[in-house]
Amino acid sequence: MPPRARARSYDPAKTRTAVIAQLRLVRKAAEELDATGLDAPTRFGGRTVRELVAHAAMAVTSVVRLLERPAPPAREVTVTGWAAALAAHADPIDEETAAAGEDLGGLLERAEARFAETASVAPGDRLLATRVGAMRLEDYLVTRCVELVVHADDLTAATGVPVRHDRQALATAVRVLADALAAKAPGGSVELRIPPFAVVQCVEGPRHTRGTPPNVVETDPLTWIRLATGRLTWAEALDSAPLSASGDRADLSAHLPVLGRAHTV
Repeated sequence: MPPRARARSYDPAKTRTAVIAQLRLVRKAAEELDATGLDAPTRFGGRTVRELVAHAAMAVTSVVRLLERPAPPAREVTVTGWAAALAAHADPIDEETAAAGEDLGGLLERAEARFAETASVAPGDRLLATRVGAMRLEDYLVTRCVELVVHADDLTAATGVPVRHDRQALATAVRVLADALAAKAPGGSVELRIPPFAVVQCVEGPRHTRGTPPNVVETDPLTWIRLATGRLTWAEALDSAPLSASGDRADLSAHLPVLGRAHTV
């Protein structure tokens, strides 16, 4: 069995800042859309752009809702464990998302204000009863970066208007999903490179120790996020995206996605 990788750590203050920054970028993009753009379909569970943006707001205010509930007795899920557990969950329509109404600007503004007021003062080790298990607040905030980055890209795909990504939020999402792959397909025979944010070893087989690895996969951050969440297939990426794969074991298609396409991330 390959040695277990040390869990990656994330700076809670930087994560909080990244969540707010990415939420603001989603808000800015949404405010520039007309009714036709807001009613356009998305690749996320058949939802409209309006519903997708409302869902992004609710993903952030979920922090507040969970902090209002009693803390569970012990941690059950880490960041990497969250990714694995989420892939097994269905994707129910959030009742609050469905009832969000049309005031998206106000919804996003309130989401930011509630998050900033509550998450900034709660201790990072406070446990939250999330739907996949008890998590530390500081870990759950990391998952909010993943959520917002992925759905910002969904918004771009739906509207054709590029939505910017906060660098810290993007780096966090890339690293979480890379570590999720390494946990799903443990080993040292393939090196996955996602410059400038992450390099992980994965896939069972002969372990590389020095020199140039015999099996290397390299891609850019957004292509990786699309692959890891099922927005893009391996074959599609090889054909049209900046993805290179060299070596007999470098085909990662059997291990992707690490989060299902239709799942709430």
